[in-house]
Amino acid sequence: MLSSRNGGPYTLWRLQTRCSSLPRLPASTRYFAIDSRSTSDSPLLLSANSNLTKSPFLYNVSSPSSSKASLSTSSSLSDADWDQNPNLQISNFSELPSKDFGVNQHMIINQEFKEALRQILWQFRAPIRYAFAYGSGVFSQNGSAASSSPTHPSAPAAIKNMQQGSGKMIDFIFGVSYSQHWHDLNLTQHRDHYSGLGSLGSYAVSQVQDRFGAGVYFNTHITVNGTLIKYGVVNLDTLCQDLTQWNTLYLAGRLHKPVKILRDHPKVRLANQMNLLSALRVALLLLPEKFSEFELYSTIAGISYMGDLRMVLPAEDPGKVRNIVSGQMTHFRRLYAPLINNLPNVMFQDPRCSQADWIDDSDAILGMAQDMDPVKRGNMVRRLPESFREKLYFQYQGRYAIPRVEFDKMMEESNDTKQDVVRRPQGGPFERRIAGDEKLQEEVSTSIMKTIRWPSTIQTIKGPLTAGIGKSWNYIKEKREKHRKSQAVAAAAAAKSDAKKE
Repeated sequence: MLSSRNGGPYTLWRLQTRCSSLPRLPASTRYFAIDSRSTSDSPLLLSANSNLTKSPFLYNVSSPSSSKASLSTSSSLSDADWDQNPNLQISNFSELPSKDFGVNQHMIINQEFKEALRQILWQFRAPIRYAFAYGSGVFSQNGSAASSSPTHPSAPAAIKNMQQGSGKMIDFIFGVSYSQHWHDLNLTQHRDHYSGLGSLGSYAVSQVQDRFGAGVYFNTHITVNGTLIKYGVVNLDTLCQDLTQWNTLYLAGRLHKPVKILRDHPKVRLANQMNLLSALRVALLLLPEKFSEFELYSTIAGISYMGDLRMVLPAEDPGKVRNIVSGQMTHFRRLYAPLINNLPNVMFQDPRCSQADWIDDSDAILGMAQDMDPVKRGNMVRRLPESFREKLYFQYQGRYAIPRVEFDKMMEESNDTKQDVVRRPQGGPFERRIAGDEKLQEEVSTSIMKTIRWPSTIQTIKGPLTAGIGKSWNYIKEKREKHRKSQAVAAAAAAKSDAKKE
């Protein structure tokens, strides 16, 4: 984990692979240490042993006779119940549930590229408390079309090398403490980043940010350090609320996928771990008893695109989810494997797990299985994010024709904030009935779309206001061009596949 200490590497994260009824992994144990500075991304410092892998996971088999290995952090997430009684007022990393907590959120990327991204942040004098870079400009996506023209005026060599000439704009999200104060400072330093709305001052900008859509204000097609970027500004409280409640899924959905955290914050790390666990639970409710690892990650990555206006319009690659997951399998494993291990009703079930290098093998697609016991699935329903769970419950109120008085009483009893005794929520008869419903996948998908559609539509409408008409039009044209090129790439790949079959 990243902590607030400024010293050298001191933390070891031991992760073990978990397979069901499979031979244990080879006895070679692998370790890495993590740089503990709170604003870095914990770069790996590998042992001098030349036989050690660069895998972010560490194998540690407890006994020669063990037939089942497990993947976990230093403390059991299920025992800690950290997601049911989170303290989102924390301000230090030492206040997190364990010393390794949330290390899975930090993706390992090229060191020079990471430093180039961090240098961009240093060009902003307004205080950025939390920041991450995301999208195809940071992580490769199979089948993603390159930019038709050079994008970056004079980007550092590390960015050019990492993007391999694709010239893609780099997207950032900045988490800030006080929106109006941040924009006031940023308008003074970077007035050219803003549209005409900036001339109305920081109050107008912050009101547009906080009161409309998902609470994010984007400045796009900005050149910083010779690199073309887009950055969104969000209040930390707004970010954490979406991560824990899923009230818009606008930012929570982006963090379901691998991102590069450049500045960390303990409160956001705790909230995002809850977000990742929620994404895993929702995906399991959408999947059958047996599925592949690729299907799991694709389901998770697809959550944020359900109900998104861009997927309806010809402005986004219809194969985007597949491209994201196929290009980032090892990153998805780093993100979700520790959480998979700590859920009692899902596991890897594949002989490939018995091979020591499976975690680093991006071509390996493992089989998985979940327990369809209605009690366990009912518990998952009960532990969904509160705002999202309420939408699902209201849908089932109509489906089951539950009287309003009875339904209101049931909702009052399930209100997490009014429990006199802090306890781990357990699904009751209503949740078990939902979990066993044959229309569950449809109802969960509908709840996701209802959550996403309105805020994502408003954010799209805000574009011309915050970016300006010219930049917005260019952005739409670029998206449509990428959509057209991606379709052409997909068609060529399909034709090549058909030719091989013949």
